Amino acid sequence: MPHSQTSAPRDSQVGGVRLARGASPWLLPTVATAAVSLLRARRSGVAKAVAVPATALAAGMLWFFRDPEREIAQGRVISPADGVVQSIMPWKDGRTRVAIFMSPLNVHVNRAPLSGMVTSVEHIPGGFVPAFNKESENNERVVWHFDTELGDIEMIQIAGAVARRIVPYIPQGTKVEQGDRIGLIRFGSRVDIYLPEGVEVAVEVGQKTVAGVTRIDRD
Repeated sequence: MPHSQTSAPRDSQVGGVRLARGASPWLLPTVATAAVSLLRARRSGVAKAVAVPATALAAGMLWFFRDPEREIAQGRVISPADGVVQSIMPWKDGRTRVAIFMSPLNVHVNRAPLSGMVTSVEHIPGGFVPAFNKESENNERVVWHFDTELGDIEMIQIAGAVARRIVPYIPQGTKVEQGDRIGLIRFGSRVDIYLPEGVEVAVEVGQKTVAGVTRIDRD
């Protein structure tokens, strides 16, 4: 199935590595500092001392903000995030919440779990406790609602202790295909998806997930 490009998937490429849209405010200063310090390292002891950590930091930023292409899996609901399943919890209204913890080593571009229409994108201010902490449910977050063939699907991007900015790529009213890029959370964070009543969960707590690849539901 062809996938739309409404999500404006990346800012640019560096050395063939696709970079996530929204990475520039963090990437440009670190890469510029590394480049300048490397150029001046032969003539300046200070620049030489700065060059090693600056280059390491720039490399780390490039790795963190990578945005690889994916072969989108077949299935009704696919994972919106790279990470590890932190919890699977039945909800009072019959839905099941699947929480996926994203470490700083994961790709942090999130993808649409189903095809459908984005009916709501709501930013909710909050705290910044670690995303693996139960209290992170009150963190800064963006709540998404998708009108899909399974009905309304809710997905929540939750900021962590370091991730203090969530960058939605698309607005309310956008039609998305399953697996389209929809947003970025900077650094460690969490994504929750609520499966409708009657939809059986196919993943387990502790299982690794890959956005756009791992199937969340079972036939």
